[in-house]
Amino acid sequence: MLTPEGRPQLMRNDPFSQPDYTDSFYALIGGHETFVRLVDVFYEGVAEDELLRPMYPEEDLGPAKRRLTMFFEQYWGGPGTYSEERGHPRLRMRHMPFAVTAEARDRWLLHMRKAVDALELPPLHEATLWDYMERAAHSLLNTPS
Repeated sequence: MLTPEGRPQLMRNDPFSQPDYTDSFYALIGGHETFVRLVDVFYEGVAEDELLRPMYPEEDLGPAKRRLTMFFEQYWGGPGTYSEERGHPRLRMRHMPFAVTAEARDRWLLHMRKAVDALELPPLHEATLWDYMERAAHSLLNTPS
């Protein structure tokens, strides 16, 4: 038996053969709206944080929110707008002008933890997203405390 896309159906209830199956984590957790919510909640915390806020020189956090949303969307399998507009992410290079200390990392993770929790994702999806956030935050350390 073949799926509507012409792939062989491996078993009767094979989720990979269903028309609505996606291998994109981006689509699986809700797409654009989910990532906008994640970034909005994250920046609510950053806006009030005396350590992190100075790392965002723009008065309006809107452009930073847009960049982070585009980055996350592309990373997780959504539109490639980030690279189209900004080129390769080069995260370490882009963060070098800022003193990313262990304290700054921990504050970033504090606000991101609240944002991830606000999404109320299923446990496996939450763990997948959070694992990336922790690894990314640790990889950007560039200044001793």
